[in-house]
Amino acid sequence: MDDALDHLRLTQWLSPAFPIGGFAYSQGLEQAITDGAVSDAASLRDWVLSVLTHGSGRMDAILLAHARAPETDIDALADLARAYAGSAERAQEMADQGRAFGQTIAAMTGVAQPPLPYAVAVGHATRALAIQTPQVLALFLQGLAGQLIAAAVKFVPLGQTTGQQVLADLGPALLAQAETCATEPLCALGSACFGAELAQMQHETLDVRIFRS
Repeated sequence: MDDALDHLRLTQWLSPAFPIGGFAYSQGLEQAITDGAVSDAASLRDWVLSVLTHGSGRMDAILLAHARAPETDIDALADLARAYAGSAERAQEMADQGRAFGQTIAAMTGVAQPPLPYAVAVGHATRALAIQTPQVLALFLQGLAGQLIAAAVKFVPLGQTTGQQVLADLGPALLAQAETCATEPLCALGSACFGAELAQMQHETLDVRIFRS
């Protein structure tokens, strides 16, 4: 029963309904849509898959996995996460979502949570859950994919069904990435998702913006 409750807790914490403001961020996807780089389901799938396997998704998954380890220096890991932020908007997103996540967890559990970047905050909060790290990462990565897809559904625009199909198609890749990132060392941190990184930087000066990143 305890394991089942922990799974329910994790699902709740990583649900799109959990109040971290994820709907307000696109991680540069708004810029990519404006530029025409993402315009349909196929290009959206390629963009999100790249973020998950080579960009911020992979980085956050590795950081989250290390944050779950009891022996990890959580403050040092948080500093490392901030140092790897590729743009001002990315750094702000990590901080804002992490703060909102920690405040909500603290209010629900009565256990104070330190202000941490979002992925590190999730890892720290899930230390006590009886759930294997690959399962935590799979739900975390699905949440990120859902956040980006929801942004595209609104702004391309794409139909809701199309968006759900893209998310479903990413399932096998999400599971594989979760298994890989669960055991990656910190020296494996690094991003090769240049299009998304540049789009996040360019988004800072986009004249009309719906999203904050």
